[in-house]
Amino acid sequence: MLSFIALALLAHALPIECQNLLKHKLNIIILAGQSNMAGRGGVANETSTGIGTWDGVVPPQCQPNPSIFRLSADLAWVKAREPIHADIDARKTDGVGPGMSFANAVLTKDPNFGVVGLVPCAVGGTTISQWQKGEFLYEQLVKRAEMAQQSGGVYRAMLWYQGEADTVNEEDVELYKGRLKTFFDDLRSDLHAPLLPIFQVILASGEGPYIEEVREAQLNIGLPNVKCVDAKGLPLEPDDLHLTTQAQVRLGEMLADAYLRFKPRSLQSNNVPTPCSNFVPFFVITAQFLWIILTFS
Repeated sequence: MLSFIALALLAHALPIECQNLLKHKLNIIILAGQSNMAGRGGVANETSTGIGTWDGVVPPQCQPNPSIFRLSADLAWVKAREPIHADIDARKTDGVGPGMSFANAVLTKDPNFGVVGLVPCAVGGTTISQWQKGEFLYEQLVKRAEMAQQSGGVYRAMLWYQGEADTVNEEDVELYKGRLKTFFDDLRSDLHAPLLPIFQVILASGEGPYIEEVREAQLNIGLPNVKCVDAKGLPLEPDDLHLTTQAQVRLGEMLADAYLRFKPRSLQSNNVPTPCSNFVPFFVITAQFLWIILTFS
């Protein structure tokens, strides 16, 4: 009887989503980059105010799935739903991105894959220099990824889509390849995942005239376990910069195909789940358990 009550107390101490996640090994997928990773599918700017509005259309391929979670801005696992970057890229209007389409496609094509934990980190309008070690975006990414891993997850891949903001001036273009390599190397080192698979989306558009130069740098990155998925030719919104909703769906499916072809093995040895970040401290549970023993003895 006492064991039953103790287990009930422990279950009560954890949020519902976290209770479910503790039963599984979480497959962590990091989503990083700028606006086309955060998602602008279905977002249109009001001509009078310049403020973006999302049309709210969620395609079937991006619908919520009981096996897909995301790490929220306050580091809690919640059920994933579009727009999944709403509380991360919070200063912009977010719409449909490739993350949900990717996760649903992986689960459809590999039913035994398990639970997906998306870790959104993308922020619109950011340059590669803002993703260097020591910068806010880099440190936030590492913090969020580590929190996901500590809650029982295993790093499976990072989906990376960035570069549009680096097509504006020639100096940024010349430094882009080196900065990108440094970012990937530093991230793998800090996550203790030296072979972390990175699926890099090659630019379909840009904010300046040097799109082809940045694309060339991305295609010739020359690092192991960095796979390229080319977005060139996918439909763009009227701003000629952001992918449409259907283009984002297609990109997610392309990334899923690339990921499943790669078939990465587990890159982490720690498969023992640990409690999520927002749990009741262990000493509180212990105190409650002792109180029960004393009361019923």
